Amino acid sequence: MIKKSLLPLALGGFGIGMTEFVMMGILPDVANGLDITIPQAGYLITAYALGVVVGAPTLVSLLAKRPPRTVLIWFMLMFAAFNALSALAPNFGLMLVSRFLAGLPHGAFFGVGAVVASRLADEGKVAAAMATMFTGLTLANVIGVPLGTWLGHNISWRLVFVIVAAIGLVTAFSLKQLVPFFEARPSAGFMKDLRIFRKPGLWMALAITSIGTGGFFAWFSYIAPLLTEVSRFAPGQIPMIMTVVGVGMTAGVLAGGRLADRFAPIRAIAILLTSMTALLLMNGLLADSQPAMLVLALATGANALALGPPIQMLLIDHSREAEMLGSSLGQSGFNIGNATGAFLGGIPLTLGYSYAAPQWVAAGLAVVGVALSLLMLGMHRPQALPARA
Repeated sequence: MIKKSLLPLALGGFGIGMTEFVMMGILPDVANGLDITIPQAGYLITAYALGVVVGAPTLVSLLAKRPPRTVLIWFMLMFAAFNALSALAPNFGLMLVSRFLAGLPHGAFFGVGAVVASRLADEGKVAAAMATMFTGLTLANVIGVPLGTWLGHNISWRLVFVIVAAIGLVTAFSLKQLVPFFEARPSAGFMKDLRIFRKPGLWMALAITSIGTGGFFAWFSYIAPLLTEVSRFAPGQIPMIMTVVGVGMTAGVLAGGRLADRFAPIRAIAILLTSMTALLLMNGLLADSQPAMLVLALATGANALALGPPIQMLLIDHSREAEMLGSSLGQSGFNIGNATGAFLGGIPLTLGYSYAAPQWVAAGLAVVGVALSLLMLGMHRPQALPARA
């Protein structure tokens, strides 16, 4: 039985997941509506991701001394306001700014939300409580993104952001009603919290997250034109395929948690990035085959979200002195990957190559992630062997 107090966290995760990932499904519609090219529209994905990267450590550190429930409510009100601005943006410039601003509370919400979930959890069920919050993110890809994609194709992409803003307001209200008040835990202060960035291991973990997951986002950012222009799916079929991706993501979170329990986090990451490389290469090689692309949509989505639990564990292991800041860094890393993948994946398109071309960029980023994972694994092996002995 899920605790009622955890439901607002899941709802917030749903809204955040919808606004982040629905852009991939409605990219052609946004491009047409703003009279820009699809590669230009891809920069909107990059802008949102950069907002997450900036907002997660900054907002969490600046508000570390405030009560967590109050901070979460502020984050959701910001989220609602800036997504409403996206719905009203009359041109590309204002849309770019609004997407950056909408990304600011994203990682910060998950960072503080993870801490709140851990306090609400029953003894021995902290991981399950955190999983409830992230279930909202995965369900957004099963329900919210396909629905938003359909609305964007058939009614208006602006309506999608109105709905997201409404979800933000409902989440803020439900946080007030259902989440108990907690006093903030004593903080060492903003500057002292930042000392965790002196750790080489933390920077290596962030590099693996940022570059390795960039491969997935180079694929996902341009999935709609890939499927319509190369695989020859009808535009009306894209919501169904986005649902398939979302189902894969939901299954992947569970599988990633089990893998992280069975293997050391860095070993699990190396395994998953290797399989991600293979899947991205197959996306490029088999793009002409509709049956193959359906299977790959499920598998690639599952592989991507399976990376979440071991990456989160790895980052927390290297940032225990600053609880909320460390827990927010996973979203920062993922969204550096989002920004990098969307930007680099768009380069071959601006040069005139087909929509299959971003797959080669994607595979290259995943390969770099594998190399960094193996390097970090080698660095820790000499320390781990005496510990086991």
